[in-house]
Amino acid sequence: MEVRRADPDTLLSLVQSEERAAHRGKLKVFFGATAGVGKTYSMLEAAQRRKAEGVDVVVGYVEPHGRAETERLLEGLETIPFRIVQQGPAEVREFDLDKALVRRPQLLLVDELAHTNADDSRHAKRWQDIEELRAAGIDVWTTVNVQHLESLNDVIAGITTVRMQETVPDTVFESADEVELIDLPPDDLLQRLREGKVYVPERVRVALDNFFRKGNLIALRELALRKTAERVDAAMDRYRATEGIGAPWAAGERILVGIGPDSDGETLVRAGKRLAAALHAEWIVVYVETPDLIRLPEAERNKRIAWLRLAETLGAESVTLGGHSASAELLHYAQTRNVTRVLVGEPSRSGLARWLRPSTVDQLLARLRGIDLTVVKTTEAMRILKSPLLARSAAYLSAPPSRKQRWPQYAWAAVGVALATVLAWFTTPVLNEPNVVMIYLLSITLIAWRFGRGPALILSSN
Repeated sequence: MEVRRADPDTLLSLVQSEERAAHRGKLKVFFGATAGVGKTYSMLEAAQRRKAEGVDVVVGYVEPHGRAETERLLEGLETIPFRIVQQGPAEVREFDLDKALVRRPQLLLVDELAHTNADDSRHAKRWQDIEELRAAGIDVWTTVNVQHLESLNDVIAGITTVRMQETVPDTVFESADEVELIDLPPDDLLQRLREGKVYVPERVRVALDNFFRKGNLIALRELALRKTAERVDAAMDRYRATEGIGAPWAAGERILVGIGPDSDGETLVRAGKRLAAALHAEWIVVYVETPDLIRLPEAERNKRIAWLRLAETLGAESVTLGGHSASAELLHYAQTRNVTRVLVGEPSRSGLARWLRPSTVDQLLARLRGIDLTVVKTTEAMRILKSPLLARSAAYLSAPPSRKQRWPQYAWAAVGVALATVLAWFTTPVLNEPNVVMIYLLSITLIAWRFGRGPALILSSN
């Protein structure tokens, strides 16, 4: 029976992280694609249920935005008075952090995680207030939209042409103990907007013509779904690390494309793109730089860089690894990234050469467990370019081989003579003389096929 053992360093890191978290308040984020999907409403509904269960729930700050159904859910919940701040000619309401720390409830509701505080506040951002509350051991529930995540700021600006000024570091979002996605299809959200359930009537037309275009909403919804899926993947990876589970779990497809020294890189990358699109899967293109590949000519190395760039333009994540064995590095990386399928090119060696030195495909087949392996055949054009006859002709036309380049071939010819002689000596008692001669002829044929005419002539003369 296989015994699962977690990696000691990984396990120690997880234990230390859990110990630190045990002394901090828990953070739950109600997460949505954009305003109006119902984050605050869902948070208040859940808070009312927790209050009915006997939990000490207090509202630190909630912005109902004039929505009657949201205001009704505030009834019966204790609310900490706002802090009134003079901001220019206007008075603004702010969350009172100090009063919340004095009140110290079991669960505190603080809306709008990405909010920028007034100038005289202790912290510039509301997420910093929440971090102080958590450090004091208070559980906090909050809300945020996907467009406020710092890492997506440029992406959101490219989609909506609006750059968000209020952002939250991804580390704060990732540190949340729970993220609940509040999802609403774009058509339903647009209907809510027209009915005045998101903004006051005078703002509806401007919103529909600008940020709340249907294309924007579809893209924002996809980003929110992906971010939530990433958290689920991270939680699964932590569990697998804790339990010492090395084999991947195929809860979702993830494809790894391995490009090597002899592979048709463009064909592999495009095949990976087609498969990823068909399976709606993430895909990673990996190039393993072994010591042999480091010595490749610069033109060959640049070709592999071009393949990685092509992969990135097609939507893949590109990775370069280093190691002595391409198969070992690919296997380890595939297990680390919870890959479910590996794509590689067909072996360049065949017959005896492949038996003497197993290809990356053969090594992966022998060692992969729980991961599918797909071998992509080389295109006919690349097969012609890689043919030994064409390569030999090109070498002959460019320059005659130097003596320094050819001496290993003659050394192999000498080895062939020796092996044929040993085999003939052992088989002489059972074979007649014509059959013994066939052993030498076979050796000559193999040497001529592999190393050319010169070494074969040396072998035959012996």
